Amino acid sequence: MIVTALQWGTLAICALVALARIPSARRGENRPVFYILLLLIVAILLSIEEPYQAIDRFLGGVNLANVVLRFVVFAAVFFLGLQIAKGFGAEDARRFLTGKVGIGVAVLSSAVVIGFFLMMDTTGSSAGLVDVAAKSGRNRALVEYYGAAGRLYPSFVLLALLPAMVRTVRSRLPLIIRGSAVSMAVGSVATALSLGFPLIPPGFGCWRFVINYTGILCLVLGLVLIWAGRLAARRLPRPPAGGVAP
Repeated sequence: MIVTALQWGTLAICALVALARIPSARRGENRPVFYILLLLIVAILLSIEEPYQAIDRFLGGVNLANVVLRFVVFAAVFFLGLQIAKGFGAEDARRFLTGKVGIGVAVLSSAVVIGFFLMMDTTGSSAGLVDVAAKSGRNRALVEYYGAAGRLYPSFVLLALLPAMVRTVRSRLPLIIRGSAVSMAVGSVATALSLGFPLIPPGFGCWRFVINYTGILCLVLGLVLIWAGRLAARRLPRPPAGGVAP
């Protein structure tokens, strides 16, 4: 019940924020944020049982939808990382993510995800690969490795940006911008904690969903606060030419 509420609640929040962004996106204002929200909506849909089943059956019923989910998350986090770097003035982090190391980690993570997927018996659509893991001990181990590989790149991107978030929190920028940095830092730490999911005992599996969706909600809240900060800045009166703002 808690898991279902988290999934649908997070989907609803992302959808509402995306709808609120439509007018500004149509005017050409910061469209990447709108596209990031759409990617997150697709990722959340592919995490929920009913839409996952429908999409995966269309793709052949061998859990290809889960691979699509991984790459949608990779794309969302990459573009989110670029927006965070831009918003917090972290040009060094942007160059790092788009340079040889950043692209290398993306390629390596993608190759490992595909490799582990091909090693599993993936027949039979199953959101979260729960039924796939239950087929055998080998499959159970491969599902854990596959999941860890899928969480590696998002954690790498957000941890690379964490120093910029901390700098922003400690800066003298407006409170709303520092608040966005705090929110995104919490989301980044939650995403990094997901690397430890294999250590969570089976009876506490719901914590995986709590950590995952806490990360998503904090990152979306951070985007909203940055957007609100920019809107507030535009409404401030501009100083007259050659003068000083009062």
